[in-house]
Amino acid sequence: MPYREKIAWLSLIAIALTLGPYFVRAAVSPPSSDLPGLDYLVLFAIAALAQALLIGSGRWYLRHRSPLDARTPPDERDRAIDRHSVAAAYYVLVVGVILVGVVMPFNNSGWDIINAALFAVTLAEVVHYACVVTSYRRQS
Repeated sequence: MPYREKIAWLSLIAIALTLGPYFVRAAVSPPSSDLPGLDYLVLFAIAALAQALLIGSGRWYLRHRSPLDARTPPDERDRAIDRHSVAAAYYVLVVGVILVGVVMPFNNSGWDIINAALFAVTLAEVVHYACVVTSYRRQS
């Protein structure tokens, strides 16, 4: 498995383990639209910190496990996969931004908009890493 595919898997797993529970809680028991809603802010901060720690320690482990792979510059295939995955994630993010910035302010407020924006960014990241993984799997 190529190093960049391992990083994509690591990122997908970290998103699922950290931000997944946050969004499940936000969907099951939505916060009141009154701001500041510090309990959700603290929960998101914990999830983001946990994600950063998981990805950071995972990258450190992968880099020390196979240092030559980590230092190898991306070749044409790696760059093509990255372009394709970033383009797909971009379209997801644009749709999310349009929904959050243009549609939602007429019907929602407060934490509904904040969580929708966070979800749009997270979904774009999931699409990005999922495209990386499927592209490497398809070409193997």
